[in-house]
Amino acid sequence: MKLGGWIILDKPLGLSSAQGVAAVKRILRSAGLTVPRIGHGGTLDPLATGVLPIALGEATKLAGRMLDAAKGYDFTVSWGRATSTEDAEGEVVAVSDVRPAVGAIADVLPRFTGPIVQVPPAYSALKVDGKRAYARARAGETVVLAPRNVTILALTLIAHDTDSATFSAQVSKGTYIRSLARDIAVALGTVGHVTMLRRTRSGPFALDQAISLDNLTELVQGAALEQAILPLMAGLDDIPALVIDSDQAAALRQGRILTGHPASDGTCLACLGSVPVALVEISQGEVRVLRGFND
Repeated sequence: MKLGGWIILDKPLGLSSAQGVAAVKRILRSAGLTVPRIGHGGTLDPLATGVLPIALGEATKLAGRMLDAAKGYDFTVSWGRATSTEDAEGEVVAVSDVRPAVGAIADVLPRFTGPIVQVPPAYSALKVDGKRAYARARAGETVVLAPRNVTILALTLIAHDTDSATFSAQVSKGTYIRSLARDIAVALGTVGHVTMLRRTRSGPFALDQAISLDNLTELVQGAALEQAILPLMAGLDDIPALVIDSDQAAALRQGRILTGHPASDGTCLACLGSVPVALVEISQGEVRVLRGFND
C-alpha cells in the first residue's frame, strides 16, 4: 500500500509534535507498511492536545502551508499565579489575590480581538542569536523577545468560575496562546497562566477529523487504515481548483510556465480530472508551479 495524504492526529498530553510523528511512524511500521516521507504541519507544546496534521508522502510538500494557516484553540487561564513558562510547567514568579468577575472578563476581550501586538514567551522555540529562547531561559538567562504583530480573529469566553476562565480563540500564524492568556490576566488587574490548551483547528482540519493513537493502532491492525488517511487535496480545501488538459499537465510537470491562461490571478490547485498536478500561482495569464505532485 502506497501511503500518501494526511493523518490528523489528536495529539495526547505529554508528547511533543516530533514524538507524535514518531508514534504514528511506529504504528504504521508495526503493520508492515513502508512509511514514506513524513512530517507535521505545526508544532504543539507537549502540554497541549488536539489537532496535529501529519503529512505523508506528497502531502509533506504542503506542510509549510499548514504552518502559515490560521489555528483554533480552547484554553483555560488560572488566575492568581504567573509562572516562568506561562503554563503549569513553570515555577511561580508572581501572585495576586484578584479574581476577575465574569463581566470584567467579557468587557476586556474586545481589546484582544483583531490586530494586536504581543511579546512571545521566553520559553519558546524562537531563536535568539542562533540559540532557542527556551534553552537560554532554562540556562538562567534573561530572555526578552521582540514584540510581534498577530491577529486574533475571534475570542470568546466559554466557561468561568472563581479561579479560572476558559476561552475559545481563532488566531493567525505566530500567535502564542500563553502570551495571550498572560496579557488578558494583566489587563484584568491580576496574573495568570495556562492550565489547559487544546488545538481545535489547523487550517482546513478540525477536531472532528482527528484520531487518537489508540484508534489509529486499531485501524492499522484491522487493515482499515484508509479510514484514517485523508487525501492530499484535503489540505487544499481553501484553494480553488484549476482544470487543465493533458498537454498542460505535462508542461507543468516539467516545470514549464503556461502563458495566456484566462484564469484569474491567485493561487490554485491545477488538476487533471481528479488528479492533483501542481499548486500554481497565476499572474497576468501566466501559470507558474509552486509545488508539483507526483502521480
